[in-house]
Amino acid sequence: MKSSLFKQGVAAIVGIAFALGAVTVSVAAPKKGGILNFVVGSKIPSYDGHIESTFGMIHPIRPFYSLLFRVNPDNPADPTDFQCDVCEGNIPSGAKGGTEYTFKIRKGLQFHDGTPLNAHDVKATFDKIVFPPKGVASNRKAMFKMVKSIEVPDDHTIVFTLKFPSGAFIPSAGMPFNFIYSKKDLDAHGYEWHKKNVNGSGAFIFVEHVAGSHVAGKRNPNYHHAGKPYLDGFRAISAPKMSVRLQAIRGDRAAIEFRGFPPKARDDLVKALGDKITVQESDWNCALMFTVNVNHKPFDDKRVRHALTLAVDRYEASKYLANIAIVKTVGGIVFPSHPLAATAAELEGSLGFSRDIKASRAKARALLKEAGAEGIEFDFNNRGVDQPYKVVGTWLVDQWRQVGLKPIQRVQPSPQFYATLRKKKDFDVTVDFNCQSVVNPIADVSKFLCSAGNHYSGCENAKLDVIYDRLLKAETPAQQRSIMREFETEVFDTAGTALTLWWYKINPHRSYVKGWKIAPSHYLNQSLDQIWLDK
Repeated sequence: MKSSLFKQGVAAIVGIAFALGAVTVSVAAPKKGGILNFVVGSKIPSYDGHIESTFGMIHPIRPFYSLLFRVNPDNPADPTDFQCDVCEGNIPSGAKGGTEYTFKIRKGLQFHDGTPLNAHDVKATFDKIVFPPKGVASNRKAMFKMVKSIEVPDDHTIVFTLKFPSGAFIPSAGMPFNFIYSKKDLDAHGYEWHKKNVNGSGAFIFVEHVAGSHVAGKRNPNYHHAGKPYLDGFRAISAPKMSVRLQAIRGDRAAIEFRGFPPKARDDLVKALGDKITVQESDWNCALMFTVNVNHKPFDDKRVRHALTLAVDRYEASKYLANIAIVKTVGGIVFPSHPLAATAAELEGSLGFSRDIKASRAKARALLKEAGAEGIEFDFNNRGVDQPYKVVGTWLVDQWRQVGLKPIQRVQPSPQFYATLRKKKDFDVTVDFNCQSVVNPIADVSKFLCSAGNHYSGCENAKLDVIYDRLLKAETPAQQRSIMREFETEVFDTAGTALTLWWYKINPHRSYVKGWKIAPSHYLNQSLDQIWLDK
């Protein structure tokens, strides 16, 4: 399915994923059987897809769950190509002027505990995501601002009614974090239960999670996609250190790491293993950023926040860090190759993106002096994951020292890192990221709203919400582009969150892994139901 409304303006990015090295198209028939071992470079904060935004959860947990619909596993690089998962038929294009979307739910579906799955479960799932009760977290609530109501006229029909037509609805509804939960589980156990418990309807059934070791799953014999999955099961091996992940693939203790390696790691594997390794590469819908806590002095002063971003030389970083980290492209808030992204000239005229770094740093020093914040020490919270967090974090520390600041880097494992962002809020400045799945800029940039559930600066800016509402309702690509520039300028001026570099995805894997295709996101195409082992 390719929604005509969403399709506007995205033709330029179709095919953004491409393969290098030994990639070939396999025409062999898939083989059944075998266990796929893969490595995961992060701990699991929780199992709940509705509140998490990390590959550390998606890679080991997504295979246990179904979605309403998903990206086409055979064409995951196309942001307009979706296929039904628990729904049936084609993805609706939108009735009543693009304000009503009716989905038919397959009959005979069931959760792994044997509970039937129907439209009521889908409604309960999206009610939790779109209209969460007070106090219940929903990481992507802001992406569904256009949804007016969700109704179930019968057991196998669900209807989404929008306040206004929006090309952002279908890509948002098709995100891989929208795990379908059982209404019975939500009613009986509450909205916290899925953080520590798994009951899905996906290709694999949960077997065990041994903390610090692995997550294991086995084939679901009642899976609703005929003939799948091909694998008997999978084992997601916890390996926070990149050197351990590389050695696991090199020694064939694991076949793949779905997130990505830096260029040198790719080259070392290819040199060592030759045609036993296949490499797939793609631009990555993921931007690394830093977020400033505006509730901590002196960061409540916009001048100090501006100084932090003015101190950073993004262009020099692109040349240097691209050789050692999974980052590469200098860009604004929109995926760089998308038609809605800022041009080079527009970007260079934006706060923090001038190529004259000497002038920018002089301005930063002047602002710090004016604000009485020269030479301050501050806490810089970072995530204990090598790529790209620790690498880019160390670089950021050096950048801020160039203007006399004294950041003290605090590196934490993923669960503690997320707790600092969401609960403790005990940071001055923190590494942050906007890693999205389907390339869908209008929805993706909702992260920059001060009011968004996944925005952590504590800023207040009602003007951003007003501009964003106009962006959601814009009908033509030209209107969208104009309003996007206005929104981006306001984001940069608020400076609650500032961009560093966009990521670049490199996936070397054992050549016997077949059926998996790279996407412009490490969250997409992770059901594992189409993978088979050519052994």
